[in-house]
Amino acid sequence: MNILVCISKAPDTTSKIAFTNNSTQFDENGVQYIVNPYDEWYALVRALELKESIGGNVTIITVGTTADEAIIRKALAIGADEAVRIDADPKDAYFVAMQISSYAKSKGFDIVMTGKETINYNGSQVGGMIAEAMDLPFVSLATKLEASGSKLTLEREIVGGVQVVEVQTPAVISCAKGMAEQRIPNMRGIMAARTKPLTVIPAEAVEDLTSYASYTMPNAKSSVKMIDPSNMDELVALLHNEAKVI
Repeated sequence: MNILVCISKAPDTTSKIAFTNNSTQFDENGVQYIVNPYDEWYALVRALELKESIGGNVTIITVGTTADEAIIRKALAIGADEAVRIDADPKDAYFVAMQISSYAKSKGFDIVMTGKETINYNGSQVGGMIAEAMDLPFVSLATKLEASGSKLTLEREIVGGVQVVEVQTPAVISCAKGMAEQRIPNMRGIMAARTKPLTVIPAEAVEDLTSYASYTMPNAKSSVKMIDPSNMDELVALLHNEAKVI
């Protein structure tokens, strides 16, 4: 089975977040980047599990600059066979999806897999856009994936239960928690990643359909007030007058 896994970089959750240029641009100074966890832990690892059980090849792809090659090598160390970097600094989800779909159309992939979203933008847009551009079926927020020949059986969590979906390959799948468990690259994988092929291709001319007007930081967390458990009157007064939840 020939699988393409889309990966993206995301700031490490311990990074200090700031903005520049009148709060219109993310400040990357001092930011440590990681592979977006939904792409790595769920999409990539499940793709590797499928390859190990039924055979095949796993290619990772990202739209980014040379600065993104560190996270590409980490994904290769986890077990991907080869990597593609589309050389561009993406500005919106549409641009990313069009670049990936343009590359994938002629490559004969059985499955294109993405994480359900990136932890820095939370858009959940790229998978659906890729499927539309390639005219392929799309299953979003899948928590389980099994393959039998050309048939994929997937599970999705819905209100009140679990939905089971069957689809024929080729297809595009976005992966959510439950799809797989995180893998830590070992020394052998890290060493092998240095020699695995990384192909860099130029970006297609695609118009950016969106732009960022500004960023704002969330409100600072307020201090905690400790209330004696026997003083219910004070607790009720604070919930009513300050928290305004009753």
